[in-house]
Amino acid sequence: MPKRFIKRYMPTPEKIRGLKSLQFLGDILHEPNLWHINRHSVSRAFFIGVFWCFIPMPFQMVAAAALAIWFNGNMPISIALVWISNPLTMPPMFYLNYRLGAWILDRPVEAYAFELSWDWISSRLIDIGIPLYLGSIILATLFACGSYIAIQFIWRRKVRREWRRRRGAQVT
Repeated sequence: MPKRFIKRYMPTPEKIRGLKSLQFLGDILHEPNLWHINRHSVSRAFFIGVFWCFIPMPFQMVAAAALAIWFNGNMPISIALVWISNPLTMPPMFYLNYRLGAWILDRPVEAYAFELSWDWISSRLIDIGIPLYLGSIILATLFACGSYIAIQFIWRRKVRREWRRRRGAQVT
């Protein structure tokens, strides 16, 4: 992975530590792996961010940041990747999650008829919620593992290519 490209768009640790809204975290934000761009912290960040982008819940960024702190992943990348699920991508992603969950549970796919009322939500929460979250957890795990493996592979390939390029430049 090109470090310069990632660093160009990532906020500095000093800028994040200077935010008054994050002062309650204290020294937690001083952990170097939360900010360093190396193969391990970036691949963990991809795993965490991609996992949480598939889970339909409010405050996905908070969950991604907490897990990035817990597992020493790159926190800004984890948080940014959660935005894969944005208002444009959420409907197709969550519909696919629901379809997968309904297929696994062998339930019929419910026809789309949404009403913004408490009665409708409370009566349909179990019918839609269980397949939705089952599909979400399965796809989140698959895509998170895939992104972790892909980042590890891409990063190693880039390093090997650079070694070969330098070795070739030394010989000539």
